[in-house]
Amino acid sequence: MIASDLQTPPVFAPAAHNALVEALVEQGWYVGTKVIDSALCQALYRELLHMAEHDALNEAGIGRGQHHHLRKDVRGDAIHWLDRESEAQRLYLNAMGELQQSLNQALFLGLFEYEAHFAHYPPGAFYQRHLDSFKGRANRVISTVGYLNPDWPSDGGGEMVIYHPDDPTQEVARVVPEAGTFACFLSESIPHEVLPTQQPRASIAGWFRRNASLGGVLDPAH
Repeated sequence: MIASDLQTPPVFAPAAHNALVEALVEQGWYVGTKVIDSALCQALYRELLHMAEHDALNEAGIGRGQHHHLRKDVRGDAIHWLDRESEAQRLYLNAMGELQQSLNQALFLGLFEYEAHFAHYPPGAFYQRHLDSFKGRANRVISTVGYLNPDWPSDGGGEMVIYHPDDPTQEVARVVPEAGTFACFLSESIPHEVLPTQQPRASIAGWFRRNASLGGVLDPAH
C-alpha cells in the first residue's frame, strides 16, 4: 500500500519554516504550495484511499467527550487518526515534530504535542465556518492542513476559505486542496471553512497543542 521509493527527510520544505513563522506573526495564517514532498503526498493519498475503500474511516462529528455528536449539516468528512502505523505517517509526523521545534524556538509557544488525522470528504461534503479552539481554552494553539489530492481540477470545489480574525465575514484567502500545499493558522483566532467539494478530497488536519491537563486528566483527549 505504501510506496518503497519514499524520499528520506526532510519531507517538509526547510525554507517554509521561516516563511511560516513570519506569516503567523504578521497575519495569523500561512499558506505555501509545494511544501510537502510529492512522494510522501502520493503515499499518504494512497493510504487514505485504501482506508476509504475498505470502510476504515469514522464519520467526523463536532464537540468533544460527552458533547461529541454527528452533524452532517455542519461537516461531512470521515477521519482516521494518525498513529505511526505506516512509514508515510511516521515521516509526516516527524516533519511536524521538526516544525514544532521551530515554532517553539521562534515564538516561545510551549507547544508540547501534535495530533493529526486523515480527512476524506466525499462529493458534496463541506465543513461550515468555525474556529478550532475556543478563546481562553487554547489547548489547540496552531492548526495545520496538509493536502494530498494530485491534479485538483479548477472546478473541483473543496477550497478552504480563511477569514479575517477581526471580521469573520471577510475572506482573506482561499486554499485549493492540491497535493503538497500546506496551511496553518492560529486555532482560536482564524475562522475558516471547507466549501462543498465536487470530488473526493483528501487531506491531513492537525493541531499543535499546549499541555492543558489537570489532575492527571489529558485535555483534550481524542
